Parts: sequence; structure tokens; C-alpha cells
Amino acid sequence: MHSDRPRTPGTLQTTPGSARTNRLSVTGACLALSLAGILGLAGCATSPPPTTAKRIGPVDRVVVKKSQRQLELVSGGNVVRQYRVALGGSPVGHKYREGDQRTPEGSYQLNWRNPNSNYYKAIHVSYPSQKDRATSRQLGYNPGGMIMIHGLPNYIQSEGMRRQYANRDWTQGCIAVQNHEMDEIWRLVRDGTPIQIVP
Repeated sequence: MHSDRPRTPGTLQTTPGSARTNRLSVTGACLALSLAGILGLAGCATSPPPTTAKRIGPVDRVVVKKSQRQLELVSGGNVVRQYRVALGGSPVGHKYREGDQRTPEGSYQLNWRNPNSNYYKAIHVSYPSQKDRATSRQLGYNPGGMIMIHGLPNYIQSEGMRRQYANRDWTQGCIAVQNHEMDEIWRLVRDGTPIQIVP
């Protein structure tokens, strides 16, 4: 049965049967959208998959291998971090006197730290030991001291200058790393941790 009423532009012409079909379609679409929204929210609420990164336990030893220019953090017998280091201008051999630009060799402790050093953070190596003092005295030398693990000099601000310090020995006998590496060492290594420095 057709209506003689003129069609209004933009209106949908329906028959009695098609009106019910349209209502069902709209209701179905609304239900689908609601379900999608609920599932989307549920997806946001779920826990992320477990990470495979291992937590580092307490660092129980630090090892410096001078000839390899390498510093290792050891935890439970495993090397958990490695860093390239810079040493003094005359790095070969044990330190016997102040000003020789050598890094000592032997067993020491990282016994205190200075957050306000002239270098980016500094952790002190317990050189000279009693044996070091006695040996230097016999040779007629002052053994020196203030051997530290530290970052770059604080006056360095440009990336270009940092790069110049990256691959050469430049300290007076200390053990230097990049600043972001020093942050990690500072966080992971506690005062009192043994350090072994080998040739």
C-alpha cells in the first residue's frame, strides 16, 4: 500500500515490517559497540606480560682489568656489568709514588664516596694500604692517594668534548667512566665493596 503523502528529503521510507528490522539493527549495533568498549577497557586493565629482564643482586666485588681497560661488577660470581675505563697517562705497573700517573694494583675496598667531587661523582679506592706505605717509604717516595672511580670532569659540558675523553687515558691514576655509567655504578655498588685491580 503506497502513501500519497509527498516524500520529505532526507527521511527514510519504511513499511511496517521494515521499521521493526531497523530497530533490531540499531539495537544490535549498540550492543556490539558496548561489548567492544567493555572488552577494550578490560584489555587496558590487564597486567602486562612478565618481563624477562633479570634484577641485579647486590654487587659483591668490583674487578678492574687495567690492560683491557675494563671494569666489571660481579654479583654472586657472575659479571653483571662491564664498562670501558680510562686510566692515568702512565698506566703500566703498580703505583708507588704520588704523581706517577699510575693506578694501583692489588686488593682494596671502595670505602667512601663524594657526590660533590670535581669529577662527576667519585667513589674512593682504599689505596694506599699499610703495605703500600711501607714499600713507598723504603723507596723514598710518598705513596700518594685519592684514587677514585669517577665520571668526567665537571667543567665538560659539550658532547664533542665528552667524545674526546671516551677512548684515551686522561686521569692522574684514577679509574674513569662515562657519566651515565657512573650513575649506574653509584647505584649498584655499596660502600665497603671489595675491588681487585689487576694488570
